[in-house]
Amino acid sequence: MTLALERTSAVVAKTAVVAETVATQEIPTVACADLRVPLVTGGDIAYANLDHAASAPCLDKVRDAVDEFLPWYASVHRGAGFASQVSTKLYERTRGILRDFVDARSTDTVVFTRNTTDSFNLLARSLPKHTSVVVFDTDHHAALLPWKGPNVRRIQTPRTRLAAVSAVDEALADCPQGPRLVVITGASNVTGELLPVKEIAAVARRHGARIALDAAQLAPHRKISVRKLDVDYIALSGHKLYAPFGAGALIGRADWLRAAQPYLAGGGATKLVTRDSEDLGVVWNAGAERHEAGSPNTVGVYALGVACETLAANWDGIVAHEDELLVRLRRGLAGIPGFAELRLFDAPVDRVGTLSFIVDGFEPGWLAAVLSAEYGIGVRDGAFCAHVATKRLIAAAGSEGQQAVRVSLGLGSTAEHVDRLVLALRQIVARGARWQYEKPEGRWVPEHDPRELPPFCA
Repeated sequence: MTLALERTSAVVAKTAVVAETVATQEIPTVACADLRVPLVTGGDIAYANLDHAASAPCLDKVRDAVDEFLPWYASVHRGAGFASQVSTKLYERTRGILRDFVDARSTDTVVFTRNTTDSFNLLARSLPKHTSVVVFDTDHHAALLPWKGPNVRRIQTPRTRLAAVSAVDEALADCPQGPRLVVITGASNVTGELLPVKEIAAVARRHGARIALDAAQLAPHRKISVRKLDVDYIALSGHKLYAPFGAGALIGRADWLRAAQPYLAGGGATKLVTRDSEDLGVVWNAGAERHEAGSPNTVGVYALGVACETLAANWDGIVAHEDELLVRLRRGLAGIPGFAELRLFDAPVDRVGTLSFIVDGFEPGWLAAVLSAEYGIGVRDGAFCAHVATKRLIAAAGSEGQQAVRVSLGLGSTAEHVDRLVLALRQIVARGARWQYEKPEGRWVPEHDPRELPPFCA
């Protein structure tokens, strides 16, 4: 039996083990479940959302909770009105919800941000002077780009998990004395493969380094424990977690954040401002508010908390649902002529429901346009804000391109969506598209597209 089939059999076995639990669990529903989209060939079809890794749809429970909260929405922290007290209560309660969601330490601070990119830029601004940073060059740009200075080491991701751990060990050994930080992605946004976070954290500890986990792609799919993984910081995004209202979080040790200059200067970050002659005196807040200047995204924060509570109550069902669809997807795609899946590691590893691929002789952007216009399927094409990774993995698959197609499963995905994608690709490869396409501004679109956008887009 091949390693790939062994991995498939393991997933099927795991799915069977949790079947009894899943039967008693609710699979959370999403707001786009009944969405229908027009086709260029006429008529409409139920939308097959296979692009969860970019932005996940809104959970029905999140939408309902936000609708219930909106009449109560008001300013937080300094409002005397009753609605302000309600808003403040929900906003601050969400910090505890997020700590529980990632099993963080009771002393960890929770800073609300816009997304994972914002969280890592905040952390980068908060590093002590001369901190050495080690990060894999195949990470998402949110984790790859914020770090500056001569002590940043962007190392190439090896083809095995063991070699990845060794590469971090060697990079840390080469760092100068002083604070050190290892940045590690939980699950690749290109391939869905899980990185050896716990093993890398153990190596980092031996070198006195801290660990920051990019959980943007991991948090919507797997239960996370900051304490079991032994990481110091975790960044996540609401728009990946079925709460697309513009909030994210940085969760972790408070000392570096407390000592850093505020991320933004303004109201909310200040404890006291005085003026003596021409000079201003500012006393900054010491807690999470230090980095939350301005009126916060209270609605987004509340939505994020509701989403985390909903996912936390249904993990077994969520994982089994996605694992089953992923097995179905990979089996179907494997038989398509010219198909090649991108992989970080040579051997099969645990993964979430995301994969990227190329089809020999077909441009990814064109494929994505045809899937959308003629089959009502939403996928991603491009380099996925991980340009180094995508180009390198395409080369490893035997191609010279720089872009791929990405399929990402989630709570809005069904077996029919997967089967429709596989059938569509088989038909496209066998006989081409039924419509003509053009590339006027760098992206493939149908010529003379007859589809009308919804009225609210006017």
